[in-house]
Amino acid sequence: MRKLILAAASITALTLAGPAAAQSPIVIKFSHVVATNTPKGLAAEKFKELAEKYTGGKVKVEVYPNSQLYKDKEELEALQLGAVQMLAPSNSKFGPIGVKEFEVFDLPYILPDLKTLRKVTDGPLGDKLLKLLDSKGMTGLAYWDNGFKQMSANKPLHMPEDYKGLKFRIQSSKVLEAQFRLLGATPQVMAFSEVYQALQTGVVDGQENTPSNMYTQKFYEVQKYTALTNHGYIGYVVVVNKKFWDDLPADIRGQLQKAMNEATVYANKISETENAEALDEIKKSGKTEIINPTGAEMAAMQKAMDPLYQDMASRVGKQLIEDVRKTTQGVTN
Repeated sequence: MRKLILAAASITALTLAGPAAAQSPIVIKFSHVVATNTPKGLAAEKFKELAEKYTGGKVKVEVYPNSQLYKDKEELEALQLGAVQMLAPSNSKFGPIGVKEFEVFDLPYILPDLKTLRKVTDGPLGDKLLKLLDSKGMTGLAYWDNGFKQMSANKPLHMPEDYKGLKFRIQSSKVLEAQFRLLGATPQVMAFSEVYQALQTGVVDGQENTPSNMYTQKFYEVQKYTALTNHGYIGYVVVVNKKFWDDLPADIRGQLQKAMNEATVYANKISETENAEALDEIKKSGKTEIINPTGAEMAAMQKAMDPLYQDMASRVGKQLIEDVRKTTQGVTN
């Protein structure tokens, strides 16, 4: 696969080389792994629209959804090698390439609502995290919401003991791996594009995701129960190949940043709506039984996962966890 990515990067470089490049549109290949009708998919299309508008056609954005170009494990390497110019990976994806700090977003219950989240992503702490990506050959441009995760499985999920012995699909994140091990479940890293079939065939018993992802990928059709746990958050970091970004003319870069800023406002506005609508459609389908945990059940889940903060402090950073908690203190709806 690395050879294929290198070949793609070489072709891209040749396409942009030579005197004709100055007259040709600058091409931005924007690859992602979810459906077009998800918060990320819609936001990518909005960025395309605005980028081409604000640059007067000097930039052409090609959006490739649904893992058309690369799967989860491949896309960051493709960006670093220049085979694509832009991605919006989930926060979890940066841990495996050495930026473990982004896994702080995977800690269960650390971000109880979107207003709390904004205090982190829109402030100095969010900027500090983005700057960590520079050393990996990428520039962080924005944070896009997906939403809060729910649990699903083929057995009812009420209390921590209900998870024992089940196999759960996870993104590649040591925090998420530890989360399910604390619950007595077996975590299994798997590409997003492979989850439906794995659920359908019993390779895994359950998964955690936002309603918009569960609906557009039809996970609810192959899961008997969905528990509205809101235990964790899925968000994305829009990243661009650093060399590509730095080499752009300053005016073009400014126009693209303006497009990104506006696409981000759009993305974060629609994510809540899209997830609410997706959950309604899932309920209407009648194919999965919706479980609304009681206060006692939620408290038991939080208590069961509380040791994760101490266990992951050495990986994610004790100070970072404290900074997130300090930043979110006093936030009220």
